[in-house]
Amino acid sequence: MHFDLIDLRLYLHILDTGNITAGASRSHLSLAAASARIRAMEASLGIAFLERGRRGVTPTAAGKALARHARLLLQQAEHLQQDLAEYANGVKGQVRLLCNTTALSEYLPELLADFLREHPNLDIDLQELPSLRITHALRQGAADLGIISDAVDTHGLQTLPFRDDPLVLIMPLDHPLADRTVSFIDSLQHDYVGLAADSALAVYLEEQALHAGFRLQTRIRADGFDGLIRMVARGAGLGIVPLAALERWPLERRFQAQPLTEDWACRKLLLCARGFDQLPGYAAQLLNALSPCRSELVREERQR
Repeated sequence: MHFDLIDLRLYLHILDTGNITAGASRSHLSLAAASARIRAMEASLGIAFLERGRRGVTPTAAGKALARHARLLLQQAEHLQQDLAEYANGVKGQVRLLCNTTALSEYLPELLADFLREHPNLDIDLQELPSLRITHALRQGAADLGIISDAVDTHGLQTLPFRDDPLVLIMPLDHPLADRTVSFIDSLQHDYVGLAADSALAVYLEEQALHAGFRLQTRIRADGFDGLIRMVARGAGLGIVPLAALERWPLERRFQAQPLTEDWACRKLLLCARGFDQLPGYAAQLLNALSPCRSELVREERQR
């Protein structure tokens, strides 16, 4: 068996994109070079890792096993690079951080900017995903840290509190539901202004509507909370945003807001990892910067 890290990274890119052409592009390889590498991997063990079809490729049983090991090996290689980078001037390390919509837009920009300023030899690979996909990625070893909603299962992972993140229903002042206490289910009879369809919060709200036996009636999608709030204020429909987005709203509130009382809407955000004590050096430093309580625990341990 003769696999190198380029082979393994290429293979995972192919699985993530669903076809060899896109995987090759993401790996900065030509299609011919990528195909040759995959064929060589399969020939070295006499096993097919991919099933080729008209719509792309899917992993065989052996291919799924290879993907699990490839993610772990690449993560370990990244951790090795990060740990050794601390001893080498000018060498940059990288932490992969996954988070949901609210964390990305409301809480992280200043925190991460301050951290990067204090750590010039560190880059952060930041990606927005729904909480369920974040926990899956962490279990697979595809990320160092995640920020998730407490509504998802965290079995096998470690968590720390990050922020309270309640969701709020907003509506135009002249909306039929204005001045009434309504539930999320009641609101589903009316039109909504939503976020981008692939945003973590949009996916989360669609799931909650489906669980209740409805679909969100989304008239238009806004690029961010500010745009969503402005559209709601002008009468385009209802909207759901985090309380944090309303608290920093700089203009006069030409809309009505009321908290959602459903348990899933009274959520908390959690920092999450496979094991906090197993994080490489740079990732542990980022964890401490994002979690004041974690920083306090570290200081107390050092003083003992």
